Amino acid sequence: MGVIRKVLIANRGEIAVRIMQTLQPMGIGTVAVYSDADRDAPHVALAAEAFHLEGVSAADTYLRVDRLLEAARRFGADAVHPGYGFLSENAAFARACRDAGLTFIGPAPEVIELLGDKVRSKEIMRAAGVPVVPSLPSDAVNFDTLGYPLLVKAAAGGGGKGMRRVDDPRHLADALAAASREAEKAFGNGQVFVEKYIEHPRHIEFQIFGDDQGRVIDLHERECSIQRRHQKVVEETPSPALTPGLRARMAEAAVKAGQAVRYTNAGTVEFIVDADGSFYFLEVNTRLQVEHPITEWVLAEDLVRAQIRVAQGEPLPFDNPTPRGHALECRIYAEEPARSFLPSTGTVQCYRPPQAPWVRVDTGIEKGSDIGVHYDPMIAKLSVWGPDRSVALERMRWALDQYVVLGVSHNIPFLRRLMDEPDFIAGRLHTQFIDTHPDLLKTPPGPDDDTLLVAALAFSTGGAARAVEVPSAGGPFEWAGGWRNT
Repeated sequence: MGVIRKVLIANRGEIAVRIMQTLQPMGIGTVAVYSDADRDAPHVALAAEAFHLEGVSAADTYLRVDRLLEAARRFGADAVHPGYGFLSENAAFARACRDAGLTFIGPAPEVIELLGDKVRSKEIMRAAGVPVVPSLPSDAVNFDTLGYPLLVKAAAGGGGKGMRRVDDPRHLADALAAASREAEKAFGNGQVFVEKYIEHPRHIEFQIFGDDQGRVIDLHERECSIQRRHQKVVEETPSPALTPGLRARMAEAAVKAGQAVRYTNAGTVEFIVDADGSFYFLEVNTRLQVEHPITEWVLAEDLVRAQIRVAQGEPLPFDNPTPRGHALECRIYAEEPARSFLPSTGTVQCYRPPQAPWVRVDTGIEKGSDIGVHYDPMIAKLSVWGPDRSVALERMRWALDQYVVLGVSHNIPFLRRLMDEPDFIAGRLHTQFIDTHPDLLKTPPGPDDDTLLVAALAFSTGGAARAVEVPSAGGPFEWAGGWRNT
């Protein structure tokens, strides 16, 4: 362990770009990796050096440990940042990096392995005094002691894969078998367990950071209750639900969770919170989270910079910073909310994100980018800051109104409707919020992409809005006089 001089970023898209934006001003060299599909991606152009992972699918490229290590050797990298997703929580990858003499920017492989086992990690947390949802192994004799409904979950994964809700004892055996098959396919481990299902909980997580000197601190909470298919869509900090007392108790539990495994670097302790204020440990994500920008907003800290310093063996670069204001993040996806959030594919024909001092856009695409079927369909993370929640909401509404993405279907209109939903404005959130507000998924009539494209072209010609009359037939390049398809 020593001064980091060059980092291989074992990831793609917006998180690869975001990591480079911190490393390069620090004078640290950056090595990108890219698949055939990502040959022209922004993260490749931004990096000082790039290594071609031949193939398209994640299994043939970003999940190939041997190829990633080959890239590090070829370009002389001395450290690896895994980002999130792909191999970021893979203990074998972290161990392979260490064995190759590379600094893995994250916790030790033994800690990743320990916390990746959902059954064992809950036992450790229970022993450390952290509240845990009552659960049983899949081979238990009597599940009635937990009470129905129950939740079958994968022991080695997350993201909703290998998860089944069971309301009737007669359906439990089928749910266990189906969840196990899905877990085996997704994580290579079919082990599942059963826990008590908490109705309409909030999902609140605490950012933690640890160093090699044995210190673990919390960097406050993020509310992540707005989800679809068990995956987060909107996050904010601070949570509108936490009282000072509840916040303090949860922060203490998060730190205990980190101390129980001697956690180092960035991690997130996730909890569910019942309507009565009871909270329960879910898991620890042993990596930088997708939603880390909102923590950076309110703390005015760079978490990637802190990761580098801790990975070099330095003590934590902050001491319980005090949050300021309120931050919101919306995940912009290429998907169709009205069709069960079905992913959308295509080429981005027009891309114009909002710009303001209190707006941040983390993205890995640009005009002309292809969004395909091989990777996550996230377009960007849009985050805003305000002095309080009401101002942050106003600013998010404005930012969503200004965001232009043409060529693929996306969830921006859905997110915009969500910002006006009275229950959301009031902070009455829970993990089934979208299911209990079906009107959010209804798409109101509006202009099609051709109409919007012509309007965008007309707007861009003079820097001021002008009226455009759109005939009912023909294509956009037949309507807009003076424009050619070049």
